[in-house]
Amino acid sequence: MTHTPIIECVPNFSEGRRPEVIEAIAQAIRQVEGVKLLDVDPGKATNRTVMTMAGAPERVIEAAFQAISMAASLIDMRTHTGEHPRMGATDVCPLIPVSGITMEETAAYAHQLAKRVGAELSIPVYMYESAATRPERKNLATVRAGEYEGFAKKMEQDDWKPDYGPSVFNEKSGATVIGARDFLIAYNVNLNTRSERRANSVAFDIREKGRVRRKGNPVTGEIIRDEHGEPVREEGMCKGVKAIGWYIAEYGVAQVSMNITDVSQTSLHAAFDACMQSALLRGMRVTGSELVGLVPLQVMLDAGLHYMKKQGLSQGVSDAELIHIAVKSMGLDELGVFNPKKKIIEYLLQDEASGRLTAMSMTGFSEELASDSPAPGGGSAAAYAGALAASLGTMVANLSANKRGWEDRHDYFSEWAVRGQESRKKLLHMVDEDTLAFNSLMDAFRLPKETPDEKKVRQAAIEAATLRATYSPLNMMRLAHDQFPMLEVMTAEGNPNSVSDAGVGAICALAAVEGGWLNVMINLSGLKNKEKAAEIQHIAESILRDSRMHKERIFNMVTEKL
Repeated sequence: MTHTPIIECVPNFSEGRRPEVIEAIAQAIRQVEGVKLLDVDPGKATNRTVMTMAGAPERVIEAAFQAISMAASLIDMRTHTGEHPRMGATDVCPLIPVSGITMEETAAYAHQLAKRVGAELSIPVYMYESAATRPERKNLATVRAGEYEGFAKKMEQDDWKPDYGPSVFNEKSGATVIGARDFLIAYNVNLNTRSERRANSVAFDIREKGRVRRKGNPVTGEIIRDEHGEPVREEGMCKGVKAIGWYIAEYGVAQVSMNITDVSQTSLHAAFDACMQSALLRGMRVTGSELVGLVPLQVMLDAGLHYMKKQGLSQGVSDAELIHIAVKSMGLDELGVFNPKKKIIEYLLQDEASGRLTAMSMTGFSEELASDSPAPGGGSAAAYAGALAASLGTMVANLSANKRGWEDRHDYFSEWAVRGQESRKKLLHMVDEDTLAFNSLMDAFRLPKETPDEKKVRQAAIEAATLRATYSPLNMMRLAHDQFPMLEVMTAEGNPNSVSDAGVGAICALAAVEGGWLNVMINLSGLKNKEKAAEIQHIAESILRDSRMHKERIFNMVTEKL
C-alpha cells in the first residue's frame, strides 16, 4: 500500500439522455493518466449523470477540468430540462479526501481547479462546503437557488458575484459549483422484519435529525411545539447521519437506509451498532448490511479494529484480516458477495499499478531480482528484508497478546503489534520506492544535452534524482533500525516459544540496514553537493553502528534463552 495522497471527485453533469455525450465526457476523464473512472451513473428522468473518479490530486483536478471543458462544449443549458435542480452543464463538482490528504489541502485543490475553469472556460464558479469563501455559500442548495433560469438575475446582486470566472452569466454553460466535502457513505442495515414502519422507527432513533416529540402515543400523538410553534425534536444517536426505513421486495426484508455524511463523527461500525441497539429495544434483530457504492480503506480498517477489540483479540493483524472481520461482524456479505477489490477505493486504484513489486508473489519477486535488469536490485531486496523483520516482530507480539494466561498484558503486546504492522507497510512501500528512485535517475541521464540550456537542465535533474536515490535507502535504514526496540522487547518479554523468531527478525533488520547503507554509499559518489553528501554519510554511519549493537545484543539474549 502506497502513501500517495488520493482524492475522489464526483462531478454531476446536466445530461442523462444522450449516450454519445456522456461517453465523450467519460472519455475525457479516461484519457488523463493516473486517474481511474470508477463509475458512470446516468439518469434519464433527471437528465443528469454522476461520474466518480479517483487518483492523485493533481491528476484528478486535470481530469475534472477536461471533463468540465468537454461538458461545456457539448451541453447547451438553453435547451436543458430535467427533474433535478441544476445551474450549469457541470452542475456541481466536489473533491473528497480519501487517504493521505487533509480536507484543507483538498479545498486548496478545489480552488486551483475553480480558478482554471473560470479563467480558461469563462464559466462563473462558486465555491461550497469546506472550500466556501463565505459562510452563506457552504450549502449547495443555497448557492444553486434560482437554478439556471434565475441565475443571470441572481448574479447581478453584489452578494452573488462568482468566486472565479466572469461576473456575466454564461448562457450556454450556466454556472458551476466546485468544492471540497467529506466522503459520503451510502449504507443499508437489514432487519428481520418486512415492516417499513418498524424500520422507520429504528431510522428515527439513529439519524441526527431524530424524531418529532409527541404527547402520549409516539406515532399518532399530538406534536409538541416550542414557543415559536416549531416541532420539538428528540435528537438521534448518530451525528452526521441521515436515515429512513423502507421495504425491499427483492430481498424480502426491511432496511434502515443511511447516508453517513461525516464519518469522523459517526463511523460505519458505530452506525451499525446503533441500529443493533435500537432494533433490540424494539424487539427486532439486525441480520446484516450492505454498502452501496465505494468506501475508503480506512473506514473498513477502523471497523475491523473495533470488532477485534470487542473480541479481546490483538489488533496488530493484516489489512486483509481486519477487512474480513469487519465484513463478517457487520454481515456485509448477507445479500451478496463483498469483494474488497471492487468496493474499496484504494484497491480499485491499485489496478493502475499492477507492475508494483509488492504485488508480485515471492517467486515472481525473486525471478525479477534474478533478471538482467539493474532494477529491482539490492535496495529493494534490503527493504523487503526490513519488512520481514517487522513481520516477525509483529508475529511474536500477536502470539504474546493472544497467549492464554497473559490476558493482563494483552493491550501492551497488541499495541506493539499494531505499530509493527504500520512499519511493515512502510517498509514494503520502500521496496517499490527504491526501484522508482533508480528509474527516475536513469530518466534524468537520458535527457538531451546538446545545447548549454539542455545541459543545465539535465545536470539539475541528475542532481535531484541522485539525491532521491540516496534518501530512499537512507529512509529505509531508519525504518529498519526502528524495528530493534520491538524485537528487543519481544525477545525479553514476549512468548518464550517464539524467541528464535525475534532473533531472526533482528538478523533481517540488520541486513536491511547494512543493505541500505551500501546503496546510500554508492549513490553518494554521484552527488555534486559534497556538504550534503557528508551530512548524509554521517547519518547513515550512525544508524549502521547503532543497528549492529542492537542486533548483537538481541542475538546474545536469544542465544541465552535457547
